[in-house]
Amino acid sequence: MEPKTLVMQTTTVNSQGVEQWLSKNGIPESPFTLYVKNIHPVSTEAQAFINQKAFASQLNKGEMLVSAGNVCKNVYLIRKGVLRSFIKEDKKEITTWISGEQELATCITSFGLQQPARENIQALEDCELSTLSFDDLQYLYDNFPEANIVGRKILEKYYRDAEERAFIARLMEATSKYKHFIATKSDLLNRVPLKFIASYLGMTLETLSRIRSKLSRSINELNKAIGGRETGNGKRET
Repeated sequence: MEPKTLVMQTTTVNSQGVEQWLSKNGIPESPFTLYVKNIHPVSTEAQAFINQKAFASQLNKGEMLVSAGNVCKNVYLIRKGVLRSFIKEDKKEITTWISGEQELATCITSFGLQQPARENIQALEDCELSTLSFDDLQYLYDNFPEANIVGRKILEKYYRDAEERAFIARLMEATSKYKHFIATKSDLLNRVPLKFIASYLGMTLETLSRIRSKLSRSINELNKAIGGRETGNGKRET
């Protein structure tokens, strides 16, 4: 017999009853609930379910969240820290994505089909995560129609990201790739080792180092040119 859960009760109580139940039992609002609500409104009952089922987990820097060959059973909301996904080709590690705070992380094929993962997920910093299981996500889809809208919007967002990633990998030259990374993930520049950024962008570490040096020289030359326009009294020429 399945254990009795809050959700089994919420099918017969109203929103006010759920709120009273949460208050009485001291269940705080989950970061996962806040994340979902920012995407699309969800019922109080759905929120109560997420609050009850989502749980906090931690990962130390360098630890594996998911290893290739294992089934990914959860989807993770990154509250603090940075995760990277990578695949192994012989002895070479190829970084496929890098994600920071307020992003979701999972092995999408492994999670969706509940089959062994082809990729690995590793913590690049100490991480704090909010975790929701596959079974609980399916329950949300089956019992709360609005959860399917949330899921659709999340998939649309990450499909756009994947499409852009494919475009960048195939069409943009190396300097443009790095400039795009700066424009879209500037908060990760000083948090992720350069070798992982280079792998993510599909270039060697040596190439990335040359690009960074060239861009740094260009910025310094521009600053000198601007400074050279200043007059002796400290005012710039117009």
